Amino acid sequence: MLMAIKRFLRPRTRWLQFRSDAREVGLSAALRVRLHRVRFRLGLAGREFTLTDPAARHRLRCRASTSDLAVFRQVFRDREYGCVDGFKSVSLVVDCGANVGYSSAYFLSRFPACDLIAIEPDPENHALLVKNIAPYGGRARAVRAGVWSHPCRLTISEAAYRDGEEWSRQVRECRPDEKSDLEAVGIADLLAKSGHDRISILKVDIEGAEGVLFSEGCVRWLDRVDCIVIELHDDSVFGRCTDIFFNAIKGRGFDVSRSGELTVCRRTGKS
Repeated sequence: MLMAIKRFLRPRTRWLQFRSDAREVGLSAALRVRLHRVRFRLGLAGREFTLTDPAARHRLRCRASTSDLAVFRQVFRDREYGCVDGFKSVSLVVDCGANVGYSSAYFLSRFPACDLIAIEPDPENHALLVKNIAPYGGRARAVRAGVWSHPCRLTISEAAYRDGEEWSRQVRECRPDEKSDLEAVGIADLLAKSGHDRISILKVDIEGAEGVLFSEGCVRWLDRVDCIVIELHDDSVFGRCTDIFFNAIKGRGFDVSRSGELTVCRRTGKS
């Protein structure tokens, strides 16, 4: 069996990638991923296939030859957001930078009584996000927008950030003569339309745009957030986001800790 798999996966680089995938998502899923990639390249199948995990209540769609599998590993195999598993009374989760919906599915599965708003600017990522959270019904809503500090029109940045893959999409403000159908959305506006008084968990992974989000106007809504789980980026055009973020939350009653790449800010006295 192993030799047959090796022959199927030649050359050596493919075999090494397969071994890595198998360790992360299991032998069956890794074989399905590889087979689908081959079929997609040959024009024999569509781009999407499904993955499962015990921490997700529903099957999740994944795109061949994209960063989707890496995101799946982070969320479901590495349990990137396991740092919030013990939280109680989670009523509203706002997922900023939801990508294709794996983190959203994790929160919706872990907290079956919560509502969730998922925000993602990239149109292809957003299309898959919609599919991945659809099984959760009215509890989940997907918004195609960029999370920002003020109203404006945005566009997907043409400059590649980090590896340039689907999980690294950045947005920027439009130039005066530039057309775009992508709008900026603010946290205060999302909360006002949510039907909730507070945000239980605000997850932020927006590839450096947190430098804009927390630079102005955040005092309008920060005191209505119980927990912020954020990945901070200091290597983008948005500047030293770590400094901007900590200046914004200073004196706002958060206990700060680290969990892997995440900074977790939990309001004192909240569980």
